[in-house]
Order: sequence, then C-alpha cells, then structure tokens
Amino acid sequence: MYDSTKDTREHQERVAYLIGYFSGELHNRALEHDDSKLEEPEKSIFDEFTPKLKETTYWSDEYKGYLEQMQVALKHHYTNNRHHAECHENGISGMNLVDIVEMICDWKAASERHADGDIMKSIKINKERFGYSDELESILKNTAELLSRGRRKDVDSIT
Repeated sequence: MYDSTKDTREHQERVAYLIGYFSGELHNRALEHDDSKLEEPEKSIFDEFTPKLKETTYWSDEYKGYLEQMQVALKHHYTNNRHHAECHENGISGMNLVDIVEMICDWKAASERHADGDIMKSIKINKERFGYSDELESILKNTAELLSRGRRKDVDSIT
C-alpha cells in the first residue's frame, strides 16, 4: 500500500522554501523601497513637492498639476522602481506578485500621509488609471483591509 507521507513532506519542504524565497524578496524590497528618492534627480524635486502633495487630495486637479511639474523626478523614479506600474511596458500586467505587494503597501502608506487619504478610494481611482481587473481590485481591497489592521509605528510608540 502506498504511503503519501514522504511525498507530502517533500512538498511541504518545497513550499516552505518557496515561501521563504518570496518573503526574502519582499524583505529586500522593504529595505530598498524608494531609495532613488534620496538621490538626484529625484531628491530636490521630492523635497519641494512632497509637502505640497500631502496637502492635496489624491488624484485631484491640484495633485495632478504637481505631478506635471515633477516629471523629471517621476520619470526617473518610475524607471527605477518596479512597484510602479509605469515601470513596466505592460503596466500592472507586467508586474509580479512581489511588485504588487510592494505597490499596495506603498499606496497604503501614501494614503496615510494625506489628511484626507483613503486607501479604498485610491484603489478605485487607480483601477481606472491603470485599467486593472475587478478581480485584482478585490484582491487589493482585501489586502488593504489586512494592512489596515496593522498599527502605525508612531501610534504604537505612544500607546
């Protein structure tokens, strides 16, 4: 009689290895996220516009106007950061899951910087902006809900 224990254990080990590899890729992204903003041509432009963007509503005419003025920095940023759909010839369709996870974490953190930030509204706006599917929208919303359970470091330190 066949006993699947050995096959199951080997499968478990392989899955564990692949999850470890994936989480290592995410860890590297966490360490290197937006490093390009710390050097020119991005730094001086982000130094000027980040405070302005924080005071605007995401994807409002004022927000888009600031982005127009930031094109030199944004072009460089998008070219050097895989978590932006603009980095890929096929937009979001050219991204892998590590890119997508970093992207939704970036969107969540960015929404927290705006006085009227709302990650769910950002996901809806970006669906139209980037043309992703209803299924990906649902996955992003589900993930945003999960991330919303995480506490902010600055809040954790005072409670």
